[in-house]
Amino acid sequence: MVTTGLGPRRSAVLRLLVVAVALAGALIGALGGAAPASAHAALTGSTPAQGSVVDQAPEQVTLTFSEGVAMGDNSIRVLDPQGKRVDRGKLRNLCSDSIVKYGAGLPPGLRDGTYTVTWQAVSADSHPVAGAFTFSVGAPSKTAAPVPEQKVGGGLTGALYGIARYLAYAGFVLLVGGAAFVLACRPAAALVRSVQRLVVQGWALLAGTTVAMLLLRTPYTGSGDLADAFDLGGLQQVLITKPGAALVSRLLLLAAAALFVAVLFGTYARLQEPAEESAEESEDGGPGEAGEAAADGAEKAAEGTGQQAVNAAEQARQRKDLTFGLGIGGVIVGAGLAATWALAEHASTGLQPAVAMPVDVLHLLAVATWLGGLAALVVSLYWGPPVERTAVRRFSRIAFGSVVVLVATGVYQSWRQVGSWRALTDTTYGWLLLLKAALVVVLVGIAWVSRRWTGRLAEVQAAQAEASAVRAAEARPTEAQASEAGTQDSETQDSEARAAEADGAAEKDRRAEKATVGVSAAARAGNGVLTDSGAPTGDSAATSDKAPAGGTTTDGETTGEEAPDPARAAQLARQQAALRTARTKRERDADPERLGLRRSVLAEAAVAVVVLVVTTVLTATEPARTEEAVKATAGGQSTTGNQPQVLSIPFDTGGPHGKGTARLDLDPGRSGSANALRLRISDPAGKAVDVPEVKVSFTQKAKKIGPLPVVPKHAGKGHWRANGVQLPVPGQWQLSLLVRTSDIDQVTETKNVKIG
Repeated sequence: MVTTGLGPRRSAVLRLLVVAVALAGALIGALGGAAPASAHAALTGSTPAQGSVVDQAPEQVTLTFSEGVAMGDNSIRVLDPQGKRVDRGKLRNLCSDSIVKYGAGLPPGLRDGTYTVTWQAVSADSHPVAGAFTFSVGAPSKTAAPVPEQKVGGGLTGALYGIARYLAYAGFVLLVGGAAFVLACRPAAALVRSVQRLVVQGWALLAGTTVAMLLLRTPYTGSGDLADAFDLGGLQQVLITKPGAALVSRLLLLAAAALFVAVLFGTYARLQEPAEESAEESEDGGPGEAGEAAADGAEKAAEGTGQQAVNAAEQARQRKDLTFGLGIGGVIVGAGLAATWALAEHASTGLQPAVAMPVDVLHLLAVATWLGGLAALVVSLYWGPPVERTAVRRFSRIAFGSVVVLVATGVYQSWRQVGSWRALTDTTYGWLLLLKAALVVVLVGIAWVSRRWTGRLAEVQAAQAEASAVRAAEARPTEAQASEAGTQDSETQDSEARAAEADGAAEKDRRAEKATVGVSAAARAGNGVLTDSGAPTGDSAATSDKAPAGGTTTDGETTGEEAPDPARAAQLARQQAALRTARTKRERDADPERLGLRRSVLAEAAVAVVVLVVTTVLTATEPARTEEAVKATAGGQSTTGNQPQVLSIPFDTGGPHGKGTARLDLDPGRSGSANALRLRISDPAGKAVDVPEVKVSFTQKAKKIGPLPVVPKHAGKGHWRANGVQLPVPGQWQLSLLVRTSDIDQVTETKNVKIG
């Protein structure tokens, strides 16, 4: 095909798509960058607590989560101050009812010091979570235990996995939505190359990204090292997990989808081809056979009409049966593909999973039908034959139904994942959900504009048809005038017909003469030569009399033409195709209504790209209900402010042995609940010592609360305890510590402490 570069319309298309992709990339960078930190299963508690100091080494370390997680023997590791692993290396499942708790046993006789607990798990919605904290036995100490700096699911592996997830959604939308557009809206699109490429590329994109995600699961949920993607042992472990089984099921369904696509663009497309009438019979006879052909015309026409009616009925029945079969098969395969997401992500865990998973399947199918059909309409409008108005109106109705399903299922999923109005503005998930809702509103608005363009297209076509009818009526003569004109002009028409027939015969003679001149050297060499006029001489003339296939006979009658050069014929065919394409494009672009429709549909597609990005990021973000539950467990405040407070306060009373350090632990360090206060007094050498008196009080100057006194009880040499310490409000509190080392030597030290 002859190409002349990108035209202004295609350039505009590419510019708009580039803008959409750039905006999508910006959203991925701005929103997806924090995805590894968005843990879908949150750590809601631990024993010992983070930062706490215990008098004796515990028998085990336990972790409590907000929802189900998958863990193994190496998921919880306890490291001593030197960085050596000291746990027993066997995971303990302590779950009961709705409580998700796991533990790791510890050997007896652990020495005093600071211990580091690192943990890693895969939440029930397939996303990896990890964390680390410390606790101390006896007294804190320096620790050399390594803590991973890179968060699980982050780095290059996390970025690649996130991109693969987005592309998988895009492939699903193009595959399912494009096929639905062909079957339900425009069956003739099965013959359009651009639509065929769109659906096949969607299948290939979904298959490729599924394989990539299957390989990336091991480093994504584990070490983060990209080289582990080809670890066969890790791949084997992935296959027995719920996300791995979902990905394998997706590949099996894609094999069935490949067969579906082959039938759709094979047998089904052939049934959409228009019946072609051959004109060869009318061209076989020469001028002398015209009368016989006219005599047999009526009989052949009657037979042909009957046969065509039978063939058309049979073809219609085949189309109907195949459309029904493809529709049923397509729904089954599409629902199965959507279920591979529903069974492994948000819908499979949390509140009402038995209801949420079917609702999620409907939501994904509605998205694919709308956005995928929109993509098929875009490529049909820009890179295919003119789209019928009925096809656009069918898609408009189906898109409206898809939006209704989206709203219904989206409201349910929003209630399930958010839980409260406040969570819409207080959580990252809520903000993303609001952004997605706003984009969908914009998308519906643009769709309404497209619907108006479709209506105008119908009005213009009706007006044009009416004008054509008026012109035909004005130009139609009366029956009497027609009769007179026919009587008077009959002889003229007969003479014109005979003249045209003579001219046609002369033209055939000239073409035959040119073909004889242009034959190959082998054909010309038949023991003679051609004169300048092209007439054969000598033996050549005799040969022409015997075998005149490629020139004229001796009496000048045309017997046939030599086949043209194949290369030249192919070149002419390409040029004619290019001319037809250019003419079709000019006619299409000259229609302002279709131009407006194409632009509005393209704008829809650009916004749809951004909606798909936000949806992908949303599925990688901790649901608002989970985040709110974690906050409620931690006293209603952010988890960053709900950590045990550990204060080291040096003091000097000024007397003998008056110098030392007081270490005060306040656990869990939040308001509205009972806190445990532990105090340890040590001399400059770090050895625990007793003092005659210690007092503690808390003051909230901003709200004029306090001082609230706390009287700790002596619990051992150098140790004091106080339970049930109540601090009514969160915020910055001032802690006052009084230490008396003799009858007259005492000092009061103050320090600020943040209470969550």
